Amino acid sequence: MPLISCVCVCVCVCVCVCVCVQEARCGYAIALMALYWCTECMPLAVTALLPVVLFPMMGIMTAGEVSIEYLKDTNMLFVGGLVVAIAVEHWNLHKRIALRVLLLVGVRPALLMMGFMIVSSFLSMWISNTATTAMMLPIAQAVLQQLRATELRAEERDLRDAGADNHDVMEYHTNPTVEEVRRTIKAKYDLLTKGMSLSVCYSASIGGTATLTGTTPNIIMKGQIFPKNGDTINFATWFGFAFPNMVLMLVLSWIWLQFMFLGFNLKKSFGCGVKSDRDKEAYAVMKEEYAKLGRIKFAEVAVLFIFILLVILWFTREPGFIDGWATVLFNRGRSFVSDGTVAIFMALFFFVIPSQLPNCSGGLVPSDAAASALPPLLNWQVVHERMPWNIVLLLGGGYALAKGSEVSKLSTWLGSKLTPLQSIPPAAISILLCLLVATFTECSSNTATTTLFLPILASMATAIELHPLYVMLPCTISASLAFMLPVATPPNAIAFSYGDLKVLDMVKAGFFLNIIGILTTNLAINTWGFSMFNMGTFPQWANLTDTNSTRPE
Repeated sequence: MPLISCVCVCVCVCVCVCVCVQEARCGYAIALMALYWCTECMPLAVTALLPVVLFPMMGIMTAGEVSIEYLKDTNMLFVGGLVVAIAVEHWNLHKRIALRVLLLVGVRPALLMMGFMIVSSFLSMWISNTATTAMMLPIAQAVLQQLRATELRAEERDLRDAGADNHDVMEYHTNPTVEEVRRTIKAKYDLLTKGMSLSVCYSASIGGTATLTGTTPNIIMKGQIFPKNGDTINFATWFGFAFPNMVLMLVLSWIWLQFMFLGFNLKKSFGCGVKSDRDKEAYAVMKEEYAKLGRIKFAEVAVLFIFILLVILWFTREPGFIDGWATVLFNRGRSFVSDGTVAIFMALFFFVIPSQLPNCSGGLVPSDAAASALPPLLNWQVVHERMPWNIVLLLGGGYALAKGSEVSKLSTWLGSKLTPLQSIPPAAISILLCLLVATFTECSSNTATTTLFLPILASMATAIELHPLYVMLPCTISASLAFMLPVATPPNAIAFSYGDLKVLDMVKAGFFLNIIGILTTNLAINTWGFSMFNMGTFPQWANLTDTNSTRPE
C-alpha cells in the first residue's frame, strides 16, 4: 500500500510539472502534506521533509533555498529553550517547585485543584506540557488516595464510636451504613479524581500559551510572520499579550471545573478553621514526597540561576518601551542578536558549569590516582535522548511550506480570493477563524494545524488590509485549545489513562473550556493586544504594495 501511494504521488507530481501553473503545484504539495499530517500515514516529521523533494521537482524553489528553511533562527530559539527545560527536568527542579507550592496551598479540594493548576500552568510555560502532566498526575493521584483512605478511616471510626455508644459494637461489621458510607466516599473521590486529572492536563495546555517557547505553535507563529516585521513578536511582547490572557483563562477554567466536579459549597471545598486529621495526613504525604528530594543540591541552584538569568535577558533584550541591552550593545544598525541567540548562549553554560562544587579540602592527590573533571550540569547523551528532534523537522517543514507559498504566489492568489471578507467586521472574522482552528486541532496536531493555517491567514489579512496579528495571534493560541478528545494532545491522553475518564467526561468539560479560551483570547486581542500591536493601522512591514493604510472601523 505505501508503494502504491508513492507511485501515485510521483505520477501526480509529473502531471503537475507538465500541466499546472506554479500556484497549483504548490497547492498540490500543501494538500498532500495536509492529508498526510491529518491521517498520520507517515510520521509527522517525515511528512515535513516532503518540501525538500517536491518543491525542487516542481520548479518552485531550488534545493538549497528549501533546505535553509529547516534551520532558521526560531529553530535555535526552540532548541535553546528545550535544553533549559531538559536541565530543569534532569535535576528534578520542577518537582521541587511543584511540591513546595502544593505545601503552601494546602489540601482542601478547591485549594488543591487551584494549586495543581497554578503549578502545572507555570511549569508548562518553560517545559513541555506533556512532561508537566506526566509529572503532576502521579503526585495528584497519591494525594487523593491518601485523602480518600483517611476520610474513610475517619468515617468508619465515627460509626464505630456511635455503635459503641448504642451498645451495638457486635453488629458493627454488618451495619449497612458502613457500606453506604464507603460507596458515597468512593463516588466522591472518583469524581474528584476525574476533575483533578482534567485540571492538570488542561492547565498544562493553557500555561504553554503564555510564553514564546511554551508550545510549538507559538514558535511557528514567530517564524512564519513577515520577515521584515521589526521584531514585533519577541519573548517580551508575546508574554505581555499572552500571560494576562493565560491567567484569565486559567481562573475561568478553575471555576468551570470546580462547578462540574466539586460544586459550589465554598465552606466544604475551601474549609475553614483548624485542619482535621485527614487533612494533616494528606499534607504529610506531600511533605514526605518533598523530603525524598533531600536537601537542595548545588546543581539545582545552578540550573535555577541560569534559568532566571535567561528569562531576565529575554525580557530586557527588546522590551519595547525603552531600548533593551541588545539594542544598546549590538543592534544599532541591524537586528544581529535575537531571542534565539540568548537561548543558545545560556544553554552552553549547562555543558561547562560543573554539577557539584569542587573539593577544596586541600588534601594531596595520590600520584597514582587519575585526575578527572567534575561532570557538567548536562552532557550530550542526556540532551540527545530527551530532545524532540522530530519537532525541529516539523518546524522546518512549516517554514518551507510558508516560503513556497510566497515564492509560488499561491498565498497572493489565496488572499485575492478572500477579499470579500473585507465586508465582515474584524471581530467576527477573528472569532470564526478561532472556532475553525480550535475544531481542526481536536483531530490534528497543533503543530500541523498552525503550519497549515497561518500562511493562509497572513495572506487573507494582507488582502483585506487587516493587521495580520489580529487573526494570527488568536488562531495560534486557539491551536493549543485541544480540550475535548483524548487523542487531541498528549496531556489529554495521559489524563485519560490516569483518571478513569470516559470520552464523554472530557467532551463535556472540554467543550465549554474551548468556548472560554476563544472568548478570552478575542477579548485580549481587542483590548490590551489592540493597543500593544497598534491593530488599528495596517503595518508597513505587511504592506506588500508599499502603501500604508488604515483599516476602516
